[in-house]
Amino acid sequence: MNTLAGKVAIVTGASAGIGRATAKLFAVEGAKVIVAARRQAELDALVDEIAEAGGEAVALSGDVKDEALAKALVATASGRFGGLDIAFNNAGALGKIGPVGAMTLDDWRDTIDTNLTSAFLGAKYQVPAMLARGGGSLLFTSSFVGHTAAGLPGMAAYAASKAGLIGFTKALAAELGPQGIRVNAVLPGGTDTDMAPAGDSDARAFVENLHALKRIAEPEEIARPVLHLASDAASFITGTAQLVDGGVSINLG
Repeated sequence: MNTLAGKVAIVTGASAGIGRATAKLFAVEGAKVIVAARRQAELDALVDEIAEAGGEAVALSGDVKDEALAKALVATASGRFGGLDIAFNNAGALGKIGPVGAMTLDDWRDTIDTNLTSAFLGAKYQVPAMLARGGGSLLFTSSFVGHTAAGLPGMAAYAASKAGLIGFTKALAAELGPQGIRVNAVLPGGTDTDMAPAGDSDARAFVENLHALKRIAEPEEIARPVLHLASDAASFITGTAQLVDGGVSINLG
């Protein structure tokens, strides 16, 4: 039996990496999926793959910093599929890496808005749609960065945005729990996505060695815990910051 049969889900950052893997898995498990990212061609290819596998998906391109996209995604979920049950607010960016003294206010705001303000905008429209269905599962992609005892130099804006997501998750979980909406964050470790070191075997080996498992994850290895949190199998789980990090936090922290 498909674990998400009859469910409707939004996945942002779906053109590649964790978002793409999760959208495909949600569809395999029976959900109708609305996928979002900035790159339309990649989204169209994803929708085609999902359809070829027997699933159903629709794509909307845009920037998660744009409130109009957050509103349009929920409107599409309701208009095309009758409502919304699950939202995986996954889109994010490392932003500019470097010392705070060299960072401009625009650099700071771009990272905070991409990773944290976008989560607020998503939830602002997703929550009422979920309440109309009697509940749902709201999910965010945070990071071990900004959560564990480890601090990584040059990543102040990224760490602040990802730590903020955890606080946002906990506050929403307390606020929405009585109304049947569960809210959780998943905290990946190093994952083989566009953010992973590319073309530099020494850099990749260094990152892999930081993890207790001595490797980084495939996107599908993050998607499976997201599926669990989205599904009824996690019906008593809310307000968590779920580490899926291959032990990087225990090695660094």
